[in-house]
Amino acid sequence: MAKLMHWMIALTASAFLAAPAISGQAVIKTDHVRAELLAHAPQGVRPGGQFKLGLLLEHQPHWHTYWSNPGDSGLPTTVSWTLPAGMTAGGIEWPAPRKLPLGPLTNYGYEGKVLLPVTVDVPASYRPAADGKAVEFSLHAEWLVCKEICLPESGDFRLSIPGGVPSTASAALFDAARRARPATLPEVRATARAGAATLALDVQGLPATLRGKELDVFVADAGVIDHAARVAQRWDGGVLRLAIPLSAQRSESPAKMEAVLIHPAVAGGVAVPFAVDGGWPVSGAGTSTAALSAATQPSTPFAASPYAGAAAAQPSTPGPAATPPIASAAMAGAGSGTAADGAFNAGAGAASPSYAPTEPLSITLALAFAGGLLLNLMPCVFPVLALKVFGFAQHAHERRRLAAGGLAYTAGVVLSFLALAAALLALRAGGEQLGWGFQLQSPAIVTLLAALFTLIGLNLAGVFEFGGILPAGVAGLRSRHPMVDDALGGALAVAVASPCTAPFMGAALGATLTQPAPAALATFAALGLGMASPYLLASLWPGLARRIPRPGAWMVRFKVLMAFPMFATVIWLIWVLGQQTGIDGAAAALALLLALAFACWTFGTPAASRWTRGLLAGSGLAVLAAAVAWTGPVLTNVQAAPEAAATVASASSEAGQRWQAWSEAAQETARRQGRPVFVDFTAAWCVTCQFNKRTALADAALLQAFDAKRVLLMRADWTLRDPAITRQLAALGRSGVPVYVLYRPGQPAPQLFSELLTAEQVRSAVATL
Repeated sequence: MAKLMHWMIALTASAFLAAPAISGQAVIKTDHVRAELLAHAPQGVRPGGQFKLGLLLEHQPHWHTYWSNPGDSGLPTTVSWTLPAGMTAGGIEWPAPRKLPLGPLTNYGYEGKVLLPVTVDVPASYRPAADGKAVEFSLHAEWLVCKEICLPESGDFRLSIPGGVPSTASAALFDAARRARPATLPEVRATARAGAATLALDVQGLPATLRGKELDVFVADAGVIDHAARVAQRWDGGVLRLAIPLSAQRSESPAKMEAVLIHPAVAGGVAVPFAVDGGWPVSGAGTSTAALSAATQPSTPFAASPYAGAAAAQPSTPGPAATPPIASAAMAGAGSGTAADGAFNAGAGAASPSYAPTEPLSITLALAFAGGLLLNLMPCVFPVLALKVFGFAQHAHERRRLAAGGLAYTAGVVLSFLALAAALLALRAGGEQLGWGFQLQSPAIVTLLAALFTLIGLNLAGVFEFGGILPAGVAGLRSRHPMVDDALGGALAVAVASPCTAPFMGAALGATLTQPAPAALATFAALGLGMASPYLLASLWPGLARRIPRPGAWMVRFKVLMAFPMFATVIWLIWVLGQQTGIDGAAAALALLLALAFACWTFGTPAASRWTRGLLAGSGLAVLAAAVAWTGPVLTNVQAAPEAAATVASASSEAGQRWQAWSEAAQETARRQGRPVFVDFTAAWCVTCQFNKRTALADAALLQAFDAKRVLLMRADWTLRDPAITRQLAALGRSGVPVYVLYRPGQPAPQLFSELLTAEQVRSAVATL
């Protein structure tokens, strides 16, 4: 979350404040940093030799940049070199950092003056110019400089030094940087073992001047430890024993790590490389944790540590970064399905054959109606409840209006289900691999829904009134036909709530998509009737008016109160969009919503004259148009490669955790090895999925049961369109999420669970393995 906040600040600041990269000089000055490219070649640039280049950063008071591991937030400084042919630059030889506390966060970085040097190797084949022509070097550097705000800055530097003549003008600075760099001492040895909450690190061979003293501990690997927590330490003779708290959001499981121990008694401190013995605590036997930890690391030699002599070499010219092999961990679970689930269990063998439901249409319609009825109990529908409650309170004492509104709402729900179903069937007939809820797999639709709920929330909060911004003809039509609002409310309920499936609904939808179009549409109509029936019955119930207070001042406050569920829905939708498009897409959408809110405020602000009102409205529309023009390309561009972004996000977030990203090949491999497999078919936009993930699937007793039976846990993320997941759902007789499946060893038929999942259901099934 802290990194997210800093990135959002940085993105906003870069759009409005940051200047473009300055180029073509050795010194670059901004309002916050003076940056200079320096060289140190005491023997000149000669064949087979080495020399130093470095980026000197001089910060304004209270501003800072970051270490290789920035801590809880921030970004490390990066450098990209363009050197003469054959020369190569190593990585940054990072000086020891300092701790930069910020509220509950702790960052690692530098204030004042810091030099970030690199070592340049000159090939033996290098031939200096015969005329002594100077050697030119270019550097593109990027750094994030922070105080109360963070600003991304960058620069393009050029430097020339004499080819065969020593260059020592900056010798003092490079010598100070060498002393400030943590020392790698051959007599220092360390062992480490990762526990559930701490990393136990034992270090021996430290200099005698450090023994008995309390040291500052820095870990060079990001995404592992709780940087703000105190490190427990004690000396046991000559051995320093550390208990380093792990982050509750740990996202990495490195097999080899580096710590830096700092005390004024030793300039620069001591670098302590170590391996994590036994790997990381990935629950569930059967998978080698050591192998897993090794698999999560880039194929880089351990000697390429930031403090182990020459750092890992960087290419002399910028190029595409190699992608390290990443492996997710895995283990886990299962349970007992409902009677409706059991109707579709037969025939789902290892090869996942397609289902051929044979139930009469009447049974399918009954299941659809029951599923729609139970859909009102699913978390997906919570955002809509606030609107319906307010509608009942507003018209509770107008019997005819309330009944008409209930009928209109029902019509809106049924017609919207039919429209979505017709679109789904048409697209599937055209060869598209789609399933129920496909509309929220589109970032554009998610953004539009977020904007719509923002408008509704601002209206309920009193920022503006629709009657004040709609054209007179539209406003008059709305007042003459108020039931249109109720019908549109039904459509909105379907758009937000339909992606999740309720009990009985999943089986009915799975059967429906194999039926002729008339039968399929009838099933979806029954689904809509089931969802709308509670509201329809409530609107027709004569006793409702007696249960609700008479209209009064309380309704004004109640209306504003109902705005908050709308804004909560916007938060959820932006989170979904972030899962689909990354932080750039989420930030762009937030900027768009901010502009939309400003435009609504300008329209809703009273004005003394028509000219003033026009000026306010014009400024609101101008800001909104500018926001659309700016965010549109951002949202469009991030959609260009969503699957790659999703893969990277999944790999980084699940590394070292229980769940493994689903693939049919991995699932079948585990089954051939005789392992039980539990698959969670989920999506970020499915609120029921997220609720089950944080309740039933996080139950401690259930997780222990998974571990005891060596169950492989797999998660099939359907947030974005994935034809492989769509095909697997169809093979299971389902067309939407959530779906929970247990594959038992030696049994071809999988076991499906209720969409309203409970830990007890799954534990009971796991106990029978």
